[in-house]
Amino acid sequence: MDVWWIVLGVAAGLVLLALLTAFICFYLACYVPKRRPVDKDAFDLPPGAIYEPFRDTMVAWMKETRALPHEEVSIVSFDGLTLRGKYYEYAPDAPIELMLHGYRGTSERDLCGGVQRCFALGRNVLIVDLRACGNSDGHVISFGVNESRDCLDWIAFIVQRFGPNSRIILTGISMGAATVMMTAAKPLPGNVIGILADCGYTSARDIINKVIRQLKLPADLLYPFVRLGARLYGGFDLEETPPLEAMKCCPVPIIFVHGEDDDYVPCDMSRRNYEACTAPKTLLTVPGAGHGLAYLVDRENYLKTVKAFSQQYV
Repeated sequence: MDVWWIVLGVAAGLVLLALLTAFICFYLACYVPKRRPVDKDAFDLPPGAIYEPFRDTMVAWMKETRALPHEEVSIVSFDGLTLRGKYYEYAPDAPIELMLHGYRGTSERDLCGGVQRCFALGRNVLIVDLRACGNSDGHVISFGVNESRDCLDWIAFIVQRFGPNSRIILTGISMGAATVMMTAAKPLPGNVIGILADCGYTSARDIINKVIRQLKLPADLLYPFVRLGARLYGGFDLEETPPLEAMKCCPVPIIFVHGEDDDYVPCDMSRRNYEACTAPKTLLTVPGAGHGLAYLVDRENYLKTVKAFSQQYV
């Protein structure tokens, strides 16, 4: 009998250890603690030395964007969160780009220059803060799983707010790119006419494993705990419709963009997404561009590629 109690005690200890490890992994990868209100007088720039050469340009874009007329909008998500965004109008009947930022970013920080780019292409633009980011509510990032559901709600908002003839282009950078690709696997209204995915990953599993290995930790051992933590404490499955699989049933034309010197989300991930995509597509890789910097490094070619693709397919 004593042996059985020992066995049960060991089993219970292992279960508790697994649950604790899963919680720690979930907390580090997906949880966002209480945030300070966004400082409207500050300029939040991405961390990292690769962004320093572009600091002045990014700040100038932020100042220009803040000065432009815009409408602050919001929706309520399927699970009761208030999500917020800003709408900038180029012309009443122009297509609308719905733009999504990256992991733990904000719409202003990650999409600075996005409004100017859209205006240069003759488009209206709605930039939004994803759940648990910027001015939006929430504390859990789900690597595109719940964010893709939110994207559908933003699409519905655009159609309701701007009319049934609205033309919508889904645009995202990094995790935002993964999110719009994942959204493509869901039932889309005919209003969605195209997608632009800038430096998106192939799956949450691939990018999480890549980051774990960069930290010199065993990805094969730790990733299952990250996924378990997401299920237990976040209520979502990290492997639900990964971007690479979503591209096999993408119903609209899509542009893939990636910096060739991206050491966060490898450029090869966009190449793999491009190869898997069955819709009309094009791939632009930019030499010398780090993560999220393709437009800053080569604006002329970026605009030229997007304009040519839009004229042909969108």
